[in-house]
Amino acid sequence: MRKQIINQDSQAASPSGQVWLDVPNKALVEISSEEAAHPIEAALTPGDGPGWRAAQAGEQTIRLVFDEPQKIKRIQLLFLEEQHGRTQEFVLRWSSDAGQSWRDVVRQQYNFSPSGMTREFEDYTVDLDGVMALELKIMPNISGGDARASVAQLLVA
Repeated sequence: MRKQIINQDSQAASPSGQVWLDVPNKALVEISSEEAAHPIEAALTPGDGPGWRAAQAGEQTIRLVFDEPQKIKRIQLLFLEEQHGRTQEFVLRWSSDAGQSWRDVVRQQYNFSPSGMTREFEDYTVDLDGVMALELKIMPNISGGDARASVAQLLVA
């Protein structure tokens, strides 16, 4: 895995038969921070791993910079929060020119509640051609505070 902390044809099949892109071997992964026990690798492969978690509070970025242009048809995101109630916002966007310009796939807010909503699963069918970079920006709590961003899974097909 190639990765780098930033400031701001291998494939794997899931149990459902979906063939996911082998991101660790096809992209440089840039992240704003990561907790040692929850590295980004844990979110980029299908399964029930611990996922990624930021080392610090506040807005976080996960950016996949592909070695070659990719045709992306599906993106899955899974967010889990079982301890703190909060409103999280994320934006998922892509670039065909290695980050010179960006196009939003989705921008969304949702609420976590330990007594109710603890899981947010997003499954996007897209038709993105020539993707050189895919970026996920997460604001873990739009009200501020010390919430840390986490992603249980970030899968791309």
